[in-house]
Amino acid sequence: MAEARHRRIAADIERRIAAGEWRPGGQLPSRVDLAIEYDVHEQTVRLAVALLRRQGILEGKARRRLAVAYPPAVRTLTDPDGDWPYGREVIDAGTCRASSDLAARLDIPVRVTARWETLECWDPGGRSAMLVTSWWRGRRRHHASAVFEVGTVRLDARQAQAFRLPMDTVALLVQRTRLGAGGLPVEVADLVLPADRWQLRM
Repeated sequence: MAEARHRRIAADIERRIAAGEWRPGGQLPSRVDLAIEYDVHEQTVRLAVALLRRQGILEGKARRRLAVAYPPAVRTLTDPDGDWPYGREVIDAGTCRASSDLAARLDIPVRVTARWETLECWDPGGRSAMLVTSWWRGRRRHHASAVFEVGTVRLDARQAQAFRLPMDTVALLVQRTRLGAGGLPVEVADLVLPADRWQLRM
């Protein structure tokens, strides 16, 4: 019952935001005031707020007033091999045996050990803007050039959570291949970008 209540409150706050009662950047009443208004325990409001923050509708840190989040800016990706100008973090890394697809992309034998890592790149507001998973064999090497293929992909559960979007949402996929001086692949990567936040111009 409490779970259903916090979801109903979250839906009502979202409805009030859509109706213009609170605008992007504007502050909401405190959690205490919302609890009084909705006639519920403050913890129920905290659950509703946590849900809206995960969805990217509200922003604000613990013990601070909440604000309506601005919609994510639409950015243009012109150089998928360029340095990311904002914050980023390695969120996972490890080794794997190359599948036939990865082996073909890296031009290595199937089942050879490759290294990989996933970077989460943030926009200036600290929201997830892009996920980049890279694979390479041995030590990382400098590259002389890069080539790209563009397509789409449906977000898996982890990607959807990072972007605060529903699972199976269609996203842009840029497959990047970095080439050494001799023209052979030294590293490949999948760049996953939410389609509602990006346009490509390469």
